[in-house]
Amino acid sequence: MPPTSRPLRKLGFLTIGLFDEADPRRGHESTLEIIELGERLGFDSAWVRHRHLQYGISSPVAVLAAASQRTSRIELGTAVIPLGWENPLRLAEDLATVDVLSGGRLNPGVSVGPPMHYDRVKEALYAETADAEDFGYERARRLLDFVRGKPATDFSGVEGFETFSDRVQPHSPGLGGRMWYGGGSLRSARWAGEHGMNLLTSSVVKAEGPDDGADGGPDFAEIQLSHIRAFRDRHPDGDDARVSQGLVVIPTDSATPAQRAKYEEYAAKRTPRTTAPQGPARLLFAPDLVGTSADIAERLHAHAAFREVDEVAFALPFTFEQEDYVQILTDLATRLGPALGRRSPAA
Repeated sequence: MPPTSRPLRKLGFLTIGLFDEADPRRGHESTLEIIELGERLGFDSAWVRHRHLQYGISSPVAVLAAASQRTSRIELGTAVIPLGWENPLRLAEDLATVDVLSGGRLNPGVSVGPPMHYDRVKEALYAETADAEDFGYERARRLLDFVRGKPATDFSGVEGFETFSDRVQPHSPGLGGRMWYGGGSLRSARWAGEHGMNLLTSSVVKAEGPDDGADGGPDFAEIQLSHIRAFRDRHPDGDDARVSQGLVVIPTDSATPAQRAKYEEYAAKRTPRTTAPQGPARLLFAPDLVGTSADIAERLHAHAAFREVDEVAFALPFTFEQEDYVQILTDLATRLGPALGRRSPAA
């Protein structure tokens, strides 16, 4: 087995937080329980997805505020907040508030681009400015500036009985260094590096070259590796710039036969989309990794992009049951983590 060039330093996981429309509290409680379990198992970070007008977490910052009061050590992240739905100034206030409440454990991940199904939602979201909204990188830059303490207004001081600040309050000084960009393209990787962000990679990349994902052309791992290197080339910290990888990883060490069969069926149904770029955006998906921790570790050590990172936030499948997530997280922490060379926080 070839060694990783960067020993695994941080082990995290990502959950979507699904719920039943008839009982949304139960689903949100399940997500909080999974985060609590992650802390008990020694994970370094727990991340939640963001879903608008769906039966998943629509307000991850609120959920992580709750999680911050039920945990004490684990870092809490968003992967990712689509900024097309957000006002950067207001979001900066929310992020700073939760970071203060968590004791400096928040890791906000964001991305840019128009909201999904924008033509169908724009009247509800931006009734008066829908055609004037800018959904490009400028939106992320404004958020970064506000989080990092740059002025939001030219006024500060006392007015009557009230005192005003010219920057977002509360200001959490360390938060600016814990801002992540969720990028799957070369352009996004470069932009994130140039602006001093951290980079979240996932199981999806954009096949930009005509041969990307084709026989004889760069495969998923090679494309993702090129993004990581381009990011670090542009980042002030160079090779030390933080990158986290988020593949779908399902260890089966302690799974029951029924669970193993379900996991293998899940991955098999998703395999066809990994054979070639998909859709007009030419998205290329990584295969889900299902098997024993020893098998998965061997596959990861052979993954060109994994060898460049020392942080992961393995994604949990969308539609499994709570007992499945407990089994997967337990194996990730107690079997796969050590197989990848990670030392537990207490070690």
